[in-house]
Order: sequence, then C-alpha cells, then structure tokens
Amino acid sequence: MQERIEMFKKMTEADPQNEMGHFSLGKTYFEMNDFPNAIGPLQRTLELNPTYSKAYQLLGEAQGRSGDSAAALATLTTGYKVADERGDRMPRDAMAELIKQYGGTPPEPKNAAAPVAVDVAGADLTCSRCGRPTARMPERPFKGPLGEAVWANVCAACWREWIGVGTKVINEMGLQLADPRAQKVYDDHMVEFLQLPQ
Repeated sequence: MQERIEMFKKMTEADPQNEMGHFSLGKTYFEMNDFPNAIGPLQRTLELNPTYSKAYQLLGEAQGRSGDSAAALATLTTGYKVADERGDRMPRDAMAELIKQYGGTPPEPKNAAAPVAVDVAGADLTCSRCGRPTARMPERPFKGPLGEAVWANVCAACWREWIGVGTKVINEMGLQLADPRAQKVYDDHMVEFLQLPQ
C-alpha cells in the first residue's frame, strides 16, 4: 500500500490536474483506514470532476469516520444527487445508507421510476452500471474471470463508455499494462466504473 501511495503522490505532484491520480491516492488512503489523509485527495478529485460519484461516496465516509458528521452529510447528499442524475446506482445506494447512518434522510431518487426503453423480452441480464435489462454482448470483451464478469453483467453501451474512460485512465495515470501493478490499477478502475459485483 505504501508503494502505491508514493506512486500516486508522484503522479499528482507531476500533474496536479490528474483527477485519476488524486482519486487513486485518496482511495488508497481510505483502504488503509487513514481517513484524514484520504479527504484532501478526494476533495481535489471533485474539484477537477464534480460528477465523480464514487469520490463523493468515499469522501463522505472518510469525513464521517474522521468525526465530521456535518461535512459527511453535506458531501453524501450532494453525491447522492449527482449519482442519481448519472444513473450510478451502486454509489447512490451506498450513499443513501451512509446518509441514514449519519442521521440524515436521503433525497428522493429522480431516476428510480424512469421508464426503461428496451425490449425486455430479449433481455438476459440487468446491466450493473445503468440498471437496464438488456441482451448480453455477442462475445466476451476479453478473456479471464474479469472478462467473464463484464460479459455477464454489463451492457454494450456501458462497455463502450468504459473503453473511452479506460483510455483516459491509461493516459492520465501513465499506466504500462505489462506491469502487473499497473494492470491491477486499471482493473480496479474498470470494476468501479462498471459497478461490477465483487
């Protein structure tokens, strides 16, 4: 973990506009239960990208676990609305639970009752990212257990969206995917973006 911290620190120092670097730094601190140090990088992530649902979730929880319930509630409430607007169901639902834990009431979801414009009759999965019933992609996008999980849980539209985001992850973080550590960082971002079950 400390090696990852140093890597992400160097990345954010070299490029202060690198939202992925700041998010990865904050997330690593969070995973180490170092909640006070997670707060700054996650706040910077949201300054650079105010629509990053998962960053709101982690920031709100880090603030709460650092003893600032008022800041946690404000962050989580804003994040809930952003996630609902974007259709990011897993972070939205996680933030709803955290809002309750900190004594608040989650906002009413606007997208919960939105009509689903698909042919449900031909559906054989419900996409983990967008929540729509849909047909599987014709082929697994890549080999291995993660490729199998994507094929079993993700619609073609969300997979195409990830391809663009994944390219950004590689470029912004300077990842060399031949390095297993870089591949793990890339895979973690994919799992988070596609909201794959873990």
